[in-house]
Amino acid sequence: MKNLFEKQPSKMPLIDGQLPDLPQKVIFCKRCVTSNQRPRIGFDDQGVCSACGYAAKKETSFDWDERARMLKDLLDRHRSKDGSYDVIVPSSGGKDSGYVAHQLKEEFGMHPLTVTWAPFLYTDIGRKNYDNFVQSGFDNIFFYPNGIIHRKLSRVAFECNGDAWDPFAWGQKGFAFQMALKFKIPLIFYGENGELEYGGTLKYENKPYEDVNDFKDIYFRGNGVEELAVIGHDHNVFSDDEIKNNAFDIYKIPDMDLIDKSGIQMHWFSFYKKWIPQENYYYAVENTDFETNPERSEGTYTKYSSIDDKTDGFHFWLGYLKFGMGRTTRDASMEVRSNHISREEAIALVNRYDGEFPKKYFQQFLQYLGLNEERFREITDSIRTPHLWEKKDGKWILKHKVK
Repeated sequence: MKNLFEKQPSKMPLIDGQLPDLPQKVIFCKRCVTSNQRPRIGFDDQGVCSACGYAAKKETSFDWDERARMLKDLLDRHRSKDGSYDVIVPSSGGKDSGYVAHQLKEEFGMHPLTVTWAPFLYTDIGRKNYDNFVQSGFDNIFFYPNGIIHRKLSRVAFECNGDAWDPFAWGQKGFAFQMALKFKIPLIFYGENGELEYGGTLKYENKPYEDVNDFKDIYFRGNGVEELAVIGHDHNVFSDDEIKNNAFDIYKIPDMDLIDKSGIQMHWFSFYKKWIPQENYYYAVENTDFETNPERSEGTYTKYSSIDDKTDGFHFWLGYLKFGMGRTTRDASMEVRSNHISREEAIALVNRYDGEFPKKYFQQFLQYLGLNEERFREITDSIRTPHLWEKKDGKWILKHKVK
């Protein structure tokens, strides 16, 4: 893979809009192992996080029969009579999107067009699961963005937001809307509302869809491709020609006037059916030939979640530096909420695996971003949140751990 830069670009500003709002006093949920450092999460008077509160409501407060009727009514309004595509499903071929696409097709008689925004660097198992998914009976549009632009954007995102993953987030959201416009398919179905399931804003607790105007704050760290393209240009990452030739349009959410005029809405399947990741895994194994990693993913104990991309481990590890919580915290907290493990078991798993460095693909990650290891360490040290980390005898120590 060709090196992007003859010399390292000058240092770029850290602009992640989530970091200034982090509480300085760290508290952990009494039910799971998530802390108040997760952006937008809330806690009740009993010290229980909003994600656990929502999980309890899923068991006691929601009328799932009524929501099933709402889903049927929605799909009845959109279902084509001639077999033409009637719903867009963004899908990697993973357990969750495989579950959603298969349910819509086989249980509800829809005709999904699945769309895939490519990973940065495919894992072998990720590519195999994508192929298995398509071969199990789905039409699919697979999109690779311009490789040079994508890598450069990832590098700028790594320096400015402390995470190279952002261009994937933009595409994951924007590409589905662009395809909905192109093919005149006004219904989009995603899997779970992560803000509710993992902790975040409760704004859409009682709605099956969200306002795309909230994407920037909820998913894009308060900025987006426009801001990072300008910063990249100012620091000689992007050329004048790259800035001028609409190279970044594919990453953008379409204009709101176009979305409104076309009546496009994205819905979460988790609003209508109780969302249990482990159950989705069993379903996908049976119906879309989904396979797990042959070994556990670095940074956690699981083998079936976020296994498509060689860079995924860095996304979670960098979150650990910013928020003091890594991949194991996310996985274990969800399994506590699903009543699959106890909080004590979750704590033991967090203490064993959280924050493990993803060394397996480290050299490929550096090469992809055009980074040397010295610059990598400089950037990652700079995003360690001061109220969470201190350095002793040359080693970084996390000040607050779940107990």
